[in-house]
This record gives sequence, structure tokens and C-alpha cells, in this order.
Amino acid sequence: MRQLLLAALSAVALATSVAPAHAQDPVKVDSKHYKIEFENDQVRVLRITYGPGEKSVMHEHPASVAVFLTDGHGQFTLPDGKTEPADFKAGTTMWEPAGKHLPENLGTTKFELVLIELKKK
Repeated sequence: MRQLLLAALSAVALATSVAPAHAQDPVKVDSKHYKIEFENDQVRVLRITYGPGEKSVMHEHPASVAVFLTDGHGQFTLPDGKTEPADFKAGTTMWEPAGKHLPENLGTTKFELVLIELKKK
């Protein structure tokens, strides 16, 4: 489940390696793929879009709910260098705990999702 959200979220930008030792806000480090649709003191809603073969940089998300708008095939690279496959179907909704990852779109088509990040009180 985690792989799916993070892949879409999440799944990929311009960097080609697991770079920073610390994770960062995806909107700040990968604005090509992550756009803020809405934000208040409770949530931040991101639209995430990755083209075929695109890859992101290491970043992190708080606990979140992902809504996949398209099918996707990708993987997440974790801070320890391990990879997890991430395949998802359009219409799938899933919960993801807070975490760090580097998503990559391994598919031949664009994938898109909406991620609702929960803010701590």
C-alpha cells in the first residue's frame, strides 16, 4: 500500500539518484511534479503528475490519503536505498503513514493522483 501512494506521489522528477541525506517538502524540491491545489491549517492537497520515465528527488510527506486518478506503474526508493514496487489503479484510494521516499514512474504513460496531507495540530 505504501508503495502505491509514494509511487504516485507520488513517482518522479529530474534527479537520477537518492540524493539528500534529509528529506524535504516535495513542493519546494520538485515543483515540476507537485502542485498545491488547496491548503489550510488542517490539510494540504497536492496534485501529483509524473510523465513516463520521470523521477523525483528524496522528499517526505506527513500522514496522507491518496486518490489515484490514473493507472500507474512505478517504484519508491527509500532512504536506506531499498526499492519497493508501486502499482495502482485509477479510482483507488489509500491511507499512507508519514514517510520519506523517492518516487519513479516506470510506466510508459503519465500518471496522476491527488494527495491529501494531514497537518499536525
